[in-house]
Amino acid sequence: MHDDNRRPGRHYDLEAIARRAMQAQGLEPDFPPEALAEAARLGPDATDTDGGDAIRDLRDRLWSSIDNDDSRDLDQLEVAEALAGDVIRLWVAIADVDALVRSGSAIDRHARTNTTSVYTAARIFPMLPERLSTGLTSLNDGEDRLAIVIEMTVGADGSLDGADLYRARVRNRCKLAYDSVAAWLDGAGPQPPRMAEVAGVDEQVRIQDRAASRLRKLRHENGALELETRESRAVVVDGVVTDLREEVKNRAKELIEDFMIAANGATARFLDGHGLPTLRRVVRTPQRWPRIVELAASFGTRLPAEPDSKALNEFLERRRQADPEDFPELSVSVVKLLGSGEYVLDPPGAEAPAHFGLAVRDYTHATAPNRRYPDLVTHRLLKSVFHGRPAPYSLDELEEIARHCTLQEDAAAKVERQVRKSAAALLFADRVGQTFDAVVTGASDKGTWVRTARHPVIEGRLERGAAGLDVGDRVRVRLIATDVERGFIDFAREHHG
Repeated sequence: MHDDNRRPGRHYDLEAIARRAMQAQGLEPDFPPEALAEAARLGPDATDTDGGDAIRDLRDRLWSSIDNDDSRDLDQLEVAEALAGDVIRLWVAIADVDALVRSGSAIDRHARTNTTSVYTAARIFPMLPERLSTGLTSLNDGEDRLAIVIEMTVGADGSLDGADLYRARVRNRCKLAYDSVAAWLDGAGPQPPRMAEVAGVDEQVRIQDRAASRLRKLRHENGALELETRESRAVVVDGVVTDLREEVKNRAKELIEDFMIAANGATARFLDGHGLPTLRRVVRTPQRWPRIVELAASFGTRLPAEPDSKALNEFLERRRQADPEDFPELSVSVVKLLGSGEYVLDPPGAEAPAHFGLAVRDYTHATAPNRRYPDLVTHRLLKSVFHGRPAPYSLDELEEIARHCTLQEDAAAKVERQVRKSAAALLFADRVGQTFDAVVTGASDKGTWVRTARHPVIEGRLERGAAGLDVGDRVRVRLIATDVERGFIDFAREHHG
């Protein structure tokens, strides 16, 4: 059991906790001086125009972005056009970060070390200096930017009829946010003020929403898993944790997710079609499939003995319809049993590894180069095709990058989880002794972990009463201790034995 002996008025520095956690996980919280010096030398006109006439000018299109309310590192823009025959042409523009971050530069070396931005309750630790990630390489509202564009045609049935990839200049005409767009699309809120200021964006987003729903429907028919999990995000005001806010999936988030899955798939197929290797993002066949089968059986559903994503998704959809209130708890259990994703090398000519959760074989990461290093690597591979050059990385180098990115992404997730738990421990220190409904999220020789089943969602270790429990079991637990500095939240099982 852990006890921080919290004293009234004691101050906790969450940023310091985050920094120590990053260092413990082999991540660098600060940029080296040479990387900051490089960033300072880059001006508004410091941009790569390699490619000349091959860079198309698409600044006249009605591009918009949809992201979190507080996002400043904008990686993607979207625009769509309704065509004859109930077909929709979709363009997704991705920030051309490689235009300014050259391979082997000091900025690139730091990005290659961390491989990802780290998002904590205390602060964001960006992969790239903010002069780039929220400035020169962010697709900011009203700014001209270089981008890599994935142009796709979405059929009435959600199928993609080919894709074209190229470089272009773009301009974000309208910066939008998930929650307000989702409320408007659902008829539960007014048109977002920024949308109302730019003529035509409202119809644009409705066309995009139609395209996204088609893509999503076909994906789920093919066995992609439709999960719904709840997360609590700490609200920090002037360095003080004031609340835990629940974050849930909504229609606008799904729209962007659908487009990014389609764009990443098109990118993987494009590189494979040109004989280049790719870094694939995969969730392999779940090793704990038998436990998923047991969970389904507890609801009266028999799943196949061998992993089957389509059968699993059909079961999940039935449970969503039967019990929408408890569906997030079932979802988080399935997520834990599926296991985490990883990056793997897919050499030219080899059979691409499958992504179990998405039910696809063609999937790379290419849509967030401001905050993920594999996406930047993918863009450099794309440019070697655009410019008729050899691949910029050897197979051995790509294999090492894939291994390192997987390790660092896992490390970043541990940091984010620890700081999230530190914030929750701070808020819940005066609720020791209270009881909660919970679901088991982890069970191994290292311990058993549970997650509260209702808002606010917090996760901690089950210190007493863990015998015989497995992932997905529902339990009643009592909060027995918190430790802000180490991000520990300890529970004991109620009414057992």
